[in-house]
Amino acid sequence: MSNLPDPIRVVQLPDGTYTYADHLPTPIQHAAVPQVVHQHIHQAPPDRTVQRIALGSGIGAGTVAAGVYFGPLLVGALTAIAANLALLAFLAAVLAWGVVSVVKSIGGTDGKAAAKSLARARKRRR
Repeated sequence: MSNLPDPIRVVQLPDGTYTYADHLPTPIQHAAVPQVVHQHIHQAPPDRTVQRIALGSGIGAGTVAAGVYFGPLLVGALTAIAANLALLAFLAAVLAWGVVSVVKSIGGTDGKAAAKSLARARKRRR
């Protein structure tokens, strides 16, 4: 008995090329019983309520298409405006805090006297 591997066989394919016999694809084994695949897709249908109402009231497809197109644009524009206003409000608050801090620090005796008189006036109102 020899411990050597089996000799490698070279075969010629139908197209005329040569290949090693151990690299040939294995034949496809067909199952006796076809597999049954149960696929459950849970997806809500698209919401067409606005389009149905619009078309039902007789305004036409052009108006519906404009609403579909310009609706997201309007939301985007309003979001951008809101973001800009929020940034401006934040900057105004930071600047006001900075001005108050600077005035308190360099106000001197006049600033302290003004702050005292304002504090007294507030106490009297209560």
